[in-house]
Amino acid sequence: MGVPPEGEIIMTNDKLSLSRRHMLLGLGTVGVASAGAGLGTTAYFSDQESFLDNSLAAGELNLYVHVDYSEDQGSYAQYEINTVVNGNTVGADVDGEPIRIEVDDLKPGDSGEGTFCFSLVNNPGYLWLYGQLTANDQNGTTDPEESTLLDMFGEVPEEGQLADAMEVSLSYCTVDDESTTVGDEIVSGSLYEVMLALRNGVPLYGDGNDDGSVANRPVFEGVDSHEETAEQCICLHWIVPTTVGNEIQTDSVAFDFEVYAEQARHNDGATNPCVTSREGESFAKGEDELAEPSWHARGVFGDGGGAANRELDIRDADDTPIHSGNENVAWPNGEAVPFSLTIDDGEAKWDVDGSEVTVADAPLPVADGIGVTVKASTPDATILVEDVRLNGTAPSGPDSVSADGSVGESNYIMLEGATLQEGDVVSGLVTLSWMSTPSREGLGFRIDV
Repeated sequence: MGVPPEGEIIMTNDKLSLSRRHMLLGLGTVGVASAGAGLGTTAYFSDQESFLDNSLAAGELNLYVHVDYSEDQGSYAQYEINTVVNGNTVGADVDGEPIRIEVDDLKPGDSGEGTFCFSLVNNPGYLWLYGQLTANDQNGTTDPEESTLLDMFGEVPEEGQLADAMEVSLSYCTVDDESTTVGDEIVSGSLYEVMLALRNGVPLYGDGNDDGSVANRPVFEGVDSHEETAEQCICLHWIVPTTVGNEIQTDSVAFDFEVYAEQARHNDGATNPCVTSREGESFAKGEDELAEPSWHARGVFGDGGGAANRELDIRDADDTPIHSGNENVAWPNGEAVPFSLTIDDGEAKWDVDGSEVTVADAPLPVADGIGVTVKASTPDATILVEDVRLNGTAPSGPDSVSADGSVGESNYIMLEGATLQEGDVVSGLVTLSWMSTPSREGLGFRIDV
């Protein structure tokens, strides 16, 4: 057998034989093959499915209000309207003007009534009713009017008496081609009282039954076109009783009704679109904020729950306590406790974690807003007021406010335009936290109304 060419493989005794050079090359080749095998084992199993031609589209909510209204002024005037209001549009041709009802030469015995039915096109929704008295004018006096006013008040009031004289009721109702069936009452009283009750906004219930909670209440069903209406309507009735006399001569009043709609899908309906809120620094009471509060309810850290300090009280605008008693709160460190302020049968009631003070015959607030202020001046101490609610509903805007004692803060949120009236409740949760015992009144909060 001759010498093989360099690098060539030969067989001897059925075994593989390599020259040294070829052996090195072979090991290198084996190494490369091994590396290739390693790359192959790291491959992933894969598959692919496609969802094509996707799109996102905003929903649609269009509120129409169908108004049927009539009034009876005896031989002087009979008046009827039948129209549809879409936002600020009357009928189909006039833009930018809300529906307007004017009554001239009003006298005792005159009355009016109307129905308001709703079309929520393409979306079920929550409705809110808002009202505001915009004018209540005396407009000078006649001799008989002045004589009557002097007998009634001992002077001629600046404001007129017509808003107090008119009796108004708003109720749920259903309407068909032949009749109107009046259901549960929403609010009633003098025009002045009704407008106060509506000033903070009233949630409407799609089934005409307001016994349940505001959140997730029955909605007004959606319809396909503005020619259809939801089953529940609102009925208005007003009258100037014949017992009213010369005190209303020359007087005039003006007021607004507004209906707000909010889609029900992905929404619990608990946020009140009629009450907005905003944040501020320092105290809610001030020349540029809540200029003329009637009184305020206060809760402060005193002496850790003893009887030597007022920790819960109601004070007038001059910061003087206006109730008897000496209520105290054993504040839990870092734990949220509930609070509520209400006017119940003329009595102001201020409750924090079950401790309560009251003021009988509390003056009805007149300030244009409700301010919630927190203050912290003790280092390593904080206060948080959260989940602020008016009649169980959240404002449109912030509903919490806090202060840090390490920087000596005072902050507030303002419920703008809201007023605390008979039956109204401001509520929430308050948390006082500290590392060392706060100084007297080093932590506290107040509600100005």
